[in-house]
Amino acid sequence: MRFVLTMVFLGISLAACEEKPKEAPPPPPPEVTVLTVVEKDTPLSFEFVGKTVSSRKVEIRSRVEGFLEKRLYQEGSRVKEGQPMFQMDAKPFEADVLAAKAGLAQQEARLKTATINLNRVRPLARKKAVAQKELDEAEGNYYSAAAAVEAAKANLTQAELKLGYTLIKSPVSGLSSYAVQQEGAYIGMGTGSLLTYVAQIDPMWVELSISENQTLQYARQKRAGLVRAPENDRFTIKLLLADGREYAHEGVVTFADASISEQTGTFLVRAEVANPDDILRPGQFVRVLLQGAIRPHAILLPKIAVQQGKNGSFVWVIDDQDKAQYRAVEPGPWQGENWFIDDGLKAGDRVVVEGAGKLREGVKVSIASAKPEEGKAAAGDKPAS
Repeated sequence: MRFVLTMVFLGISLAACEEKPKEAPPPPPPEVTVLTVVEKDTPLSFEFVGKTVSSRKVEIRSRVEGFLEKRLYQEGSRVKEGQPMFQMDAKPFEADVLAAKAGLAQQEARLKTATINLNRVRPLARKKAVAQKELDEAEGNYYSAAAAVEAAKANLTQAELKLGYTLIKSPVSGLSSYAVQQEGAYIGMGTGSLLTYVAQIDPMWVELSISENQTLQYARQKRAGLVRAPENDRFTIKLLLADGREYAHEGVVTFADASISEQTGTFLVRAEVANPDDILRPGQFVRVLLQGAIRPHAILLPKIAVQQGKNGSFVWVIDDQDKAQYRAVEPGPWQGENWFIDDGLKAGDRVVVEGAGKLREGVKVSIASAKPEEGKAAAGDKPAS
Protein backbone atom coordinates (compact mmCIF):
# COMPACT_ATOMS: atom_id res chain seq x y z
CA MET A 1 0.00 0.00 0.00
CA ARG A 2 2.83 2.30 0.80
CA PHE A 3 4.31 1.67 -2.62
CA VAL A 4 1.00 2.30 -4.38
CA LEU A 5 0.36 5.56 -2.53
CA THR A 6 3.92 6.74 -3.27
CA MET A 7 3.46 6.11 -6.96
CA VAL A 8 0.11 7.93 -7.01
CA PHE A 9 1.57 11.08 -5.38
CA LEU A 10 4.55 10.96 -7.70
CA GLY A 11 2.27 10.81 -10.75
CA ILE A 12 0.25 13.78 -9.54
CA SER A 13 3.44 15.81 -9.01
CA LEU A 14 4.77 15.00 -12.48
CA ALA A 15 1.46 15.96 -14.09
CA ALA A 16 1.49 19.26 -12.24
CA CYS A 17 5.02 19.98 -13.41
CA GLU A 18 4.08 19.32 -17.02
CA GLU A 19 1.26 22.01 -17.05
CA LYS A 20 2.25 25.19 -18.99
CA PRO A 21 1.99 28.64 -17.19
CA LYS A 22 -0.83 30.95 -18.33
CA GLU A 23 0.11 34.21 -20.22
CA ALA A 24 -0.56 37.57 -18.39
CA PRO A 25 -3.33 39.71 -20.01
CA PRO A 26 -2.08 42.79 -21.99
CA PRO A 27 -2.13 46.09 -20.04
CA PRO A 28 -5.05 48.41 -20.74
CA PRO A 29 -4.38 51.42 -22.98
CA PRO A 30 -3.33 54.55 -21.07
CA GLU A 31 -6.20 56.83 -20.16
CA VAL A 32 -5.86 60.49 -21.15
CA THR A 33 -7.94 63.64 -21.06
CA VAL A 34 -8.05 65.65 -24.27
CA LEU A 35 -9.50 68.89 -25.53
CA THR A 36 -10.50 69.78 -29.06
CA VAL A 37 -8.71 72.82 -30.45
CA VAL A 38 -10.98 75.78 -31.25
CA GLU A 39 -9.92 78.89 -33.16
CA LYS A 40 -11.57 82.02 -31.80
CA ASP A 41 -11.04 85.79 -31.75
CA THR A 42 -9.68 86.28 -28.24
CA PRO A 43 -9.45 89.51 -26.23
CA LEU A 44 -5.91 90.34 -25.16
CA SER A 45 -4.99 91.80 -21.83
CA PHE A 46 -1.55 93.17 -20.95
CA GLU A 47 -0.49 93.73 -17.37
CA PHE A 48 1.52 96.72 -16.15
CA VAL A 49 2.28 98.42 -12.87
CA GLY A 50 0.61 101.82 -12.68
CA LYS A 51 0.43 104.73 -10.30
CA THR A 52 -2.59 106.84 -9.45
CA VAL A 53 -2.28 110.59 -9.96
CA SER A 54 -4.69 113.40 -9.21
CA SER A 55 -6.40 114.55 -12.39
CA ARG A 56 -6.02 118.13 -11.19
CA LYS A 57 -3.72 119.08 -8.33
CA VAL A 58 -4.02 122.78 -7.54
CA GLU A 59 -1.80 124.77 -5.23
CA ILE A 60 -3.73 127.17 -3.03
CA ARG A 61 -1.74 130.41 -2.85
CA SER A 62 -2.34 133.89 -1.57
CA ARG A 63 -2.71 136.51 -4.30
CA VAL A 64 -2.12 139.43 -1.92
CA GLU A 65 0.39 140.13 0.83
CA GLY A 66 -0.72 140.35 4.42
CA PHE A 67 -1.36 138.46 7.63
CA LEU A 68 -3.27 135.18 7.65
CA GLU A 69 -6.27 135.64 9.90
CA LYS A 70 -8.04 132.28 9.88
CA ARG A 71 -8.10 128.79 8.39
CA LEU A 72 -11.65 127.96 7.30
CA TYR A 73 -11.42 124.27 6.37
CA GLN A 74 -10.63 120.98 8.09
CA GLU A 75 -7.23 119.70 7.01
CA GLY A 76 -7.51 116.54 4.91
CA SER A 77 -11.22 116.94 4.34
CA ARG A 78 -13.07 117.00 1.03
CA VAL A 79 -13.72 120.52 -0.21
CA LYS A 80 -16.00 121.75 -2.95
CA GLU A 81 -15.27 124.17 -5.74
CA GLY A 82 -15.67 127.74 -4.46
CA GLN A 83 -15.47 126.74 -0.78
CA PRO A 84 -13.59 129.30 1.40
CA MET A 85 -10.35 127.88 2.82
CA PHE A 86 -8.40 130.84 4.28
CA GLN A 87 -9.18 134.38 5.39
CA MET A 88 -6.50 137.06 5.15
CA ASP A 89 -6.65 140.25 7.21
CA ALA A 90 -9.02 142.32 5.08
CA LYS A 91 -8.90 145.68 6.93
CA PRO A 92 -6.09 147.31 4.86
CA PHE A 93 -7.82 146.27 1.65
CA GLU A 94 -11.19 147.57 2.83
CA ALA A 95 -9.50 150.91 3.45
CA ASP A 96 -8.07 150.83 -0.08
CA VAL A 97 -11.56 150.24 -1.46
CA LEU A 98 -12.91 153.26 0.46
CA ALA A 99 -10.05 155.41 -0.82
CA ALA A 100 -10.67 154.24 -4.39
CA LYS A 101 -14.37 155.04 -4.09
CA ALA A 102 -13.53 158.54 -2.80
CA GLY A 103 -11.09 159.05 -5.67
CA LEU A 104 -13.77 158.00 -8.15
CA ALA A 105 -16.28 160.39 -6.65
CA GLN A 106 -13.75 163.22 -6.88
CA GLN A 107 -13.05 162.52 -10.55
CA GLU A 108 -16.73 162.24 -11.33
CA ALA A 109 -17.24 165.69 -9.76
CA ARG A 110 -14.47 167.09 -11.97
CA LEU A 111 -16.09 165.48 -15.01
CA LYS A 112 -19.42 167.03 -14.13
CA THR A 113 -17.88 170.50 -13.86
CA ALA A 114 -15.97 170.03 -17.13
CA THR A 115 -19.17 168.89 -18.87
CA ILE A 116 -21.12 171.95 -17.69
CA ASN A 117 -18.32 174.27 -18.80
CA LEU A 118 -18.07 172.60 -22.24
CA ASN A 119 -21.83 172.83 -22.76
CA ARG A 120 -21.66 176.57 -21.94
CA VAL A 121 -18.68 177.37 -24.18
CA ARG A 122 -19.73 175.49 -27.33
CA PRO A 123 -22.79 177.68 -28.21
CA LEU A 124 -20.75 180.83 -27.56
CA ALA A 125 -17.95 179.55 -29.82
CA ARG A 126 -20.43 178.98 -32.65
CA LYS A 127 -21.51 182.61 -32.33
CA LYS A 128 -17.87 183.77 -32.20
CA ALA A 129 -18.62 185.19 -28.74
CA VAL A 130 -15.57 183.50 -27.23
CA ALA A 131 -12.14 182.72 -28.59
CA GLN A 132 -11.36 179.31 -30.06
CA LYS A 133 -8.79 178.89 -27.33
CA GLU A 134 -11.49 178.80 -24.67
CA LEU A 135 -13.37 176.06 -26.55
CA ASP A 136 -10.20 174.03 -26.89
CA GLU A 137 -9.47 174.35 -23.19
CA ALA A 138 -13.03 173.34 -22.27
CA GLU A 139 -12.90 170.27 -24.49
CA GLY A 140 -9.48 169.32 -23.13
CA ASN A 141 -10.68 169.63 -19.55
CA TYR A 142 -13.70 167.50 -20.36
CA TYR A 143 -11.74 164.68 -21.98
CA SER A 144 -9.14 164.80 -19.23
CA ALA A 145 -11.82 164.51 -16.56
CA ALA A 146 -13.51 161.65 -18.41
CA ALA A 147 -10.20 159.76 -18.59
CA ALA A 148 -9.58 160.43 -14.90
CA VAL A 149 -12.98 158.91 -14.11
CA GLU A 150 -12.08 155.73 -16.04
CA ALA A 151 -8.76 155.51 -14.20
CA ALA A 152 -10.53 155.96 -10.87
CA LYS A 153 -12.94 153.17 -11.80
CA ALA A 154 -10.00 150.91 -12.63
CA ASN A 155 -8.40 151.72 -9.27
CA LEU A 156 -11.65 150.85 -7.52
CA THR A 157 -11.94 147.59 -9.41
CA GLN A 158 -8.38 146.68 -8.52
CA ALA A 159 -8.95 147.51 -4.87
CA GLU A 160 -12.13 145.43 -4.81
CA LEU A 161 -10.30 142.53 -6.45
CA LYS A 162 -7.58 142.62 -3.82
CA LEU A 163 -10.22 142.73 -1.12
CA GLY A 164 -11.89 139.71 -2.68
CA TYR A 165 -8.57 137.88 -2.76
CA THR A 166 -8.39 138.07 1.02
CA LEU A 167 -11.01 135.29 1.10
CA ILE A 168 -9.14 132.38 -0.51
CA LYS A 169 -11.40 129.75 -2.08
CA SER A 170 -10.79 126.35 -3.63
CA PRO A 171 -10.89 126.42 -7.45
CA VAL A 172 -11.70 122.67 -7.65
CA SER A 173 -13.52 119.97 -5.73
CA GLY A 174 -11.25 117.39 -4.14
CA LEU A 175 -9.25 116.40 -1.09
CA SER A 176 -7.42 119.07 0.84
CA SER A 177 -3.94 118.78 2.30
CA TYR A 178 -2.49 120.16 5.51
CA ALA A 179 -2.08 123.91 5.97
CA VAL A 180 1.47 125.08 5.26
CA GLN A 181 0.90 128.39 7.08
CA GLN A 182 -0.96 128.95 10.32
CA GLU A 183 -3.00 131.86 11.69
CA GLY A 184 -0.96 135.00 12.31
CA ALA A 185 1.73 134.24 9.74
CA TYR A 186 2.69 136.95 7.28
CA ILE A 187 2.03 135.73 3.76
CA GLY A 188 4.21 137.21 1.05
CA MET A 189 4.29 136.74 -2.69
CA GLY A 190 6.16 134.08 -4.69
CA THR A 191 7.31 130.97 -2.84
CA GLY A 192 6.01 132.29 0.45
CA SER A 193 2.44 132.43 -0.80
CA LEU A 194 1.76 128.67 -0.72
CA LEU A 195 -0.93 127.76 1.81
CA THR A 196 -1.95 124.19 0.87
CA TYR A 197 -3.12 122.23 -2.15
CA VAL A 198 -6.30 120.50 -3.27
CA ALA A 199 -6.20 117.27 -5.30
CA GLN A 200 -9.13 116.40 -7.52
CA ILE A 201 -9.63 112.63 -7.27
CA ASP A 202 -12.79 112.08 -9.32
CA PRO A 203 -11.91 111.29 -11.99
CA MET A 204 -8.53 109.85 -11.15
CA TRP A 205 -5.60 109.45 -13.53
CA VAL A 206 -3.59 106.25 -13.75
CA GLU A 207 -0.13 106.50 -15.31
CA LEU A 208 1.80 103.51 -16.62
CA SER A 209 5.02 103.09 -18.55
CA ILE A 210 5.35 100.82 -21.60
CA SER A 211 8.85 99.77 -22.58
CA GLU A 212 10.23 100.33 -26.05
CA ASN A 213 10.56 96.56 -26.58
CA GLN A 214 6.90 96.01 -25.74
CA THR A 215 5.87 98.76 -28.11
CA LEU A 216 7.95 97.36 -30.97
CA GLN A 217 6.66 93.84 -30.35
CA TYR A 218 3.05 95.04 -30.43
CA ALA A 219 3.66 96.94 -33.69
CA ARG A 220 5.30 93.88 -35.25
CA GLN A 221 2.41 91.58 -34.25
CA LYS A 222 -0.09 94.13 -35.52
CA ARG A 223 1.59 94.24 -38.95
CA ALA A 224 1.67 90.43 -39.05
CA GLY A 225 -2.05 90.20 -38.31
CA LEU A 226 -1.53 88.48 -34.96
CA VAL A 227 -3.08 91.41 -33.10
CA ARG A 228 -5.98 93.67 -34.03
CA ALA A 229 -6.19 97.07 -32.34
CA PRO A 230 -9.52 98.33 -30.94
CA GLU A 231 -11.61 100.76 -32.95
CA ASN A 232 -10.12 104.26 -32.87
CA ASP A 233 -7.37 102.81 -30.64
CA ARG A 234 -9.74 103.12 -27.70
CA PHE A 235 -8.00 100.99 -25.09
CA THR A 236 -9.61 100.40 -21.71
CA ILE A 237 -8.10 99.44 -18.36
CA LYS A 238 -9.03 97.42 -15.33
CA LEU A 239 -7.31 97.94 -12.00
CA LEU A 240 -6.26 95.36 -9.42
CA LEU A 241 -5.75 96.89 -5.98
CA ALA A 242 -3.04 96.05 -3.48
CA ASP A 243 -5.27 93.49 -1.72
CA GLY A 244 -5.91 91.67 -5.01
CA ARG A 245 -9.46 92.90 -5.47
CA GLU A 246 -10.61 94.18 -8.84
CA TYR A 247 -11.58 97.84 -8.87
CA ALA A 248 -15.25 98.34 -9.73
CA HIS A 249 -14.84 100.95 -12.48
CA GLU A 250 -13.13 100.60 -15.84
CA GLY A 251 -10.98 103.39 -17.23
CA VAL A 252 -10.19 104.68 -20.70
CA VAL A 253 -6.76 105.54 -22.09
CA THR A 254 -6.81 109.26 -22.86
CA PHE A 255 -3.16 110.12 -23.48
CA ALA A 256 0.02 108.53 -24.82
CA ASP A 257 3.25 110.50 -24.89
CA ALA A 258 4.74 111.24 -28.28
CA SER A 259 8.33 110.47 -27.31
CA ILE A 260 10.34 107.99 -25.26
CA SER A 261 11.64 109.12 -21.89
CA GLU A 262 15.41 109.49 -22.05
CA GLN A 263 15.68 108.56 -18.36
CA THR A 264 13.58 105.37 -18.40
CA GLY A 265 13.35 104.35 -22.06
CA THR A 266 9.56 104.00 -21.79
CA PHE A 267 6.41 105.59 -23.15
CA LEU A 268 4.09 107.30 -20.69
CA VAL A 269 0.46 106.27 -21.05
CA ARG A 270 -2.33 107.82 -19.00
CA ALA A 271 -5.85 106.58 -18.41
CA GLU A 272 -8.81 108.20 -16.71
CA VAL A 273 -11.04 106.27 -14.32
CA ALA A 274 -14.06 107.26 -12.24
CA ASN A 275 -13.54 107.39 -8.47
CA PRO A 276 -16.92 108.30 -6.93
CA ASP A 277 -16.29 106.44 -3.66
CA ASP A 278 -12.80 107.86 -2.99
CA ILE A 279 -11.27 104.37 -3.00
CA LEU A 280 -8.33 105.54 -5.07
CA ARG A 281 -5.93 108.11 -3.67
CA PRO A 282 -3.00 109.82 -5.40
CA GLY A 283 0.25 107.89 -5.14
CA GLN A 284 -1.18 104.36 -5.02
CA PHE A 285 0.54 101.58 -6.97
CA VAL A 286 -1.93 99.35 -8.81
CA ARG A 287 -1.82 96.52 -11.33
CA VAL A 288 -3.21 97.72 -14.64
CA LEU A 289 -4.80 95.40 -17.18
CA LEU A 290 -4.67 97.11 -20.56
CA GLN A 291 -7.50 95.76 -22.70
CA GLY A 292 -9.08 96.31 -26.09
CA ALA A 293 -6.79 94.48 -28.53
CA ILE A 294 -7.96 91.23 -30.17
CA ARG A 295 -5.96 88.20 -31.27
CA PRO A 296 -7.88 86.87 -34.31
CA HIS A 297 -8.31 83.09 -34.83
CA ALA A 298 -6.38 82.41 -31.66
CA ILE A 299 -5.61 78.93 -30.28
CA LEU A 300 -5.24 78.61 -26.53
CA LEU A 301 -4.02 75.59 -24.58
CA PRO A 302 -3.65 75.04 -20.84
CA LYS A 303 -0.04 75.36 -19.79
CA ILE A 304 0.07 71.73 -18.60
CA ALA A 305 -0.63 70.53 -22.17
CA VAL A 306 2.58 72.06 -23.56
CA GLN A 307 5.75 70.16 -22.73
CA GLN A 308 9.41 70.86 -23.28
CA GLY A 309 11.76 68.49 -25.08
CA LYS A 310 15.26 68.60 -26.45
CA ASN A 311 13.92 70.03 -29.72
CA GLY A 312 11.64 72.59 -28.13
CA SER A 313 7.98 72.73 -27.17
CA PHE A 314 5.60 69.94 -28.15
CA VAL A 315 2.18 68.45 -27.39
CA TRP A 316 0.61 65.02 -27.78
CA VAL A 317 -2.18 64.88 -30.37
CA ILE A 318 -4.67 61.98 -30.62
CA ASP A 319 -5.39 60.96 -34.22
CA ASP A 320 -8.57 59.43 -35.70
CA GLN A 321 -7.48 55.96 -34.58
CA ASP A 322 -7.05 57.13 -30.97
CA LYS A 323 -3.27 56.84 -31.22
CA ALA A 324 -0.84 59.35 -29.71
CA GLN A 325 1.17 61.50 -32.12
CA TYR A 326 4.07 63.82 -31.25
CA ARG A 327 3.49 67.38 -32.50
CA ALA A 328 6.02 70.25 -32.27
CA VAL A 329 4.39 73.62 -31.56
CA GLU A 330 5.47 77.24 -31.30
CA PRO A 331 3.97 78.80 -28.16
CA GLY A 332 3.25 82.52 -27.91
CA PRO A 333 2.55 84.61 -24.82
CA TRP A 334 0.64 83.44 -21.76
CA GLN A 335 -2.96 84.43 -21.18
CA GLY A 336 -3.90 83.66 -17.59
CA GLU A 337 -3.66 79.86 -17.15
CA ASN A 338 -3.52 79.31 -20.91
CA TRP A 339 -0.86 79.57 -23.58
CA PHE A 340 -1.32 81.02 -27.05
CA ILE A 341 -0.09 78.63 -29.76
CA ASP A 342 1.33 80.53 -32.72
CA ASP A 343 2.06 77.51 -34.92
CA GLY A 344 1.72 73.71 -34.99
CA LEU A 345 -1.99 73.19 -34.34
CA LYS A 346 -5.24 73.72 -36.21
CA ALA A 347 -8.91 73.70 -35.33
CA GLY A 348 -10.23 70.20 -34.59
CA ASP A 349 -6.97 68.73 -33.29
CA ARG A 350 -7.37 66.70 -30.10
CA VAL A 351 -4.63 67.60 -27.63
CA VAL A 352 -3.79 65.65 -24.48
CA VAL A 353 -4.03 67.78 -21.36
CA GLU A 354 -3.80 65.03 -18.70
CA GLY A 355 -1.99 61.71 -18.78
CA ALA A 356 0.74 62.72 -21.23
CA GLY A 357 3.47 61.18 -19.06
CA LYS A 358 2.38 57.65 -20.07
CA LEU A 359 2.49 58.24 -23.81
CA ARG A 360 4.87 57.38 -26.62
CA GLU A 361 4.54 57.67 -30.38
CA GLY A 362 1.79 55.45 -31.84
CA VAL A 363 0.38 54.20 -28.54
CA LYS A 364 -3.36 53.62 -28.60
CA VAL A 365 -5.09 55.48 -25.78
CA SER A 366 -8.37 55.49 -23.95
CA ILE A 367 -9.96 58.93 -23.88
CA ALA A 368 -11.40 59.76 -20.50
CA SER A 369 -13.16 62.96 -21.54
CA ALA A 370 -13.11 65.62 -24.21
CA LYS A 371 -13.22 69.35 -23.50
CA PRO A 372 -13.96 71.17 -26.75
CA GLU A 373 -14.18 74.62 -25.17
CA GLU A 374 -11.28 74.44 -22.73
CA GLY A 375 -8.39 76.73 -23.51
CA LYS A 376 -10.67 79.48 -24.82
CA ALA A 377 -10.00 82.81 -23.10
CA ALA A 378 -12.84 84.99 -21.91
CA ALA A 379 -12.82 88.78 -21.81
CA GLY A 380 -12.04 88.77 -18.11
CA ASP A 381 -9.08 86.38 -18.23
CA LYS A 382 -5.80 87.40 -16.71
CA PRO A 383 -3.34 89.15 -19.00
CA ALA A 384 -0.78 87.81 -21.36
CA SER A 385 2.75 87.89 -20.08
